[in-house]
Amino acid sequence: MMGNADEVPRGTVLRADVCVVGAGPAGIALALGLSGSGLRVLLLEAGRRPLDPQAQALYEGELANTLHSPPHRYRMRGLGGSSTRWGGRCMPFDPIDFEHRDWVSADGWPISYSDLLPHYVAANTMAEAGRFAYDTREAFVDLPPMITGFNSDVVRTSGLERFSCPTDFGRRYERRLRQAPDVHVLQGAVCTAIRLQADGQAVDWIDIATLSGNRLRAKARAVVLATGGLEAARLMLCSNDVVPQGVGNHHDVVGRYYMCHIAGNVGTLQIHGTPADVRHGYEVGADGVYCRRRLSIAASRQRRDELLNAVARLHFPRITDPSHGSGVLSGLFLARRFISYEYGRRLQDPQAPSLRVLSRHLRNVVLDSAGTAAFLGHWVTHRTLAHRKFPSVILANRSNRFSLEVQGEQLPHPASRVTLGDTLDTLGMRRLRVDWRYQAQDIDSLARTLGLMAAEFARTGTGRLEFCREELEEDLLRYGAYGGHHLGTARMGHDPRTSVVDPQCRVHSVRDLFVAGSAVFPTSSQANPTLTLVALSLRLSQHLVDLLQPRRQPATPVAAPTSAT
Repeated sequence: MMGNADEVPRGTVLRADVCVVGAGPAGIALALGLSGSGLRVLLLEAGRRPLDPQAQALYEGELANTLHSPPHRYRMRGLGGSSTRWGGRCMPFDPIDFEHRDWVSADGWPISYSDLLPHYVAANTMAEAGRFAYDTREAFVDLPPMITGFNSDVVRTSGLERFSCPTDFGRRYERRLRQAPDVHVLQGAVCTAIRLQADGQAVDWIDIATLSGNRLRAKARAVVLATGGLEAARLMLCSNDVVPQGVGNHHDVVGRYYMCHIAGNVGTLQIHGTPADVRHGYEVGADGVYCRRRLSIAASRQRRDELLNAVARLHFPRITDPSHGSGVLSGLFLARRFISYEYGRRLQDPQAPSLRVLSRHLRNVVLDSAGTAAFLGHWVTHRTLAHRKFPSVILANRSNRFSLEVQGEQLPHPASRVTLGDTLDTLGMRRLRVDWRYQAQDIDSLARTLGLMAAEFARTGTGRLEFCREELEEDLLRYGAYGGHHLGTARMGHDPRTSVVDPQCRVHSVRDLFVAGSAVFPTSSQANPTLTLVALSLRLSQHLVDLLQPRRQPATPVAAPTSAT
């Protein structure tokens, strides 16, 4: 069932077995994972649909540098959270990511790949990404090679990324949430504080506010923060009435080790042979799911060379440079100010384009009008009007010349962190201050990765990869921290001195407080976070069912207020 927090009488104390704060992919997966278990679930969502600008403004904050996007970008309030804007790219972390790698983190993941595997399979279904098959040899039969003649034990080409519809978790699962008798979704309910008991070892209640001034409380046997990689840290740090440094922050770890991904378009790859020798676009599986292959370094070589995990996709030449001659790419560049921030940011030229550059882009559009028209027709039918949307712009490449779109793991580092800023939002909470930092090792690892790829192209005689090591850092940091991948601010581990939650996602110092989502990632891998955070949420739902020993009787509506204060 679903309700509006403004319609609940002021001062009401809402009671449930599990209170989940945040109804994005993590929170929705958790609530649905708990549904039917005999537990009563209260799911709080700060925003409403459609997008409420006032609720969205609560995400605004401060930046320590311009490498990071403003905190209100990439994050969305409302049922479904940021899945209302994501591109749908799904991929699991690799088994090597869960291994002990002392060149990455002394702690690493306290769980194994096998611990998460069954939940990955369920998460794949929930994200509508088809089969859990992320290798071409498993997902396809007799698929032609990505690059004819490129055979390497060092550089893999069989790894896949799969694409969701993309699934808006709010729209996709709203009906199930409404009809679930044991789940109560309360929209417009902003959690403003976690109130601990006097000894600081358990949650007493959580404060709830609405933008119109209503005030409520919620009590539960377990509270789960599923508010995203930035907001979870903010809420814990703001809740400092019992523990002055913030909930779970006895060792000053909350907000530290903040990671995104290191990404950008780099180098020039000239593949020998004909365009028919290269399959750089999307394949469609038997289940109708779009899939795409990437270049990656084999795990054995990552261990030998102590490399961070990374992938590279064959990409068209840099859009800002009109020498590509493509009317489509030039059209995208000219329309960059009308494209959403999430994608338009990567079309911005660091320097304002000259009239000569603009005229060359216009010339491309005119001379390639037939190609542009064909592309627009495909885009309308296969993306705009399609339920399962064509994931991105892919163009025929007659020159076999590509750039590489790389996405690399970022080392966790305690100096990269989020803290509380000096300003308050409209509900009186201190805003976030983001101080995202990268390290020389992040860039060096990608340079060595590209060097291995270049050597393998040369060895096999299939192509020539060139990149400028001196310019690599600039290319990779041109757009700063990559997208909305906010990771590691409440990291998982065994040691409370270097982590915030234990292997079951429970805050070390609070026995009934848990964190779901990408905040708990101790390392970042090469992968977009959505599939992994949904898998972790499903794993947590199973743990909570086992922990709370649910009542074996018909569930009572959790919407009914029980008492007032």
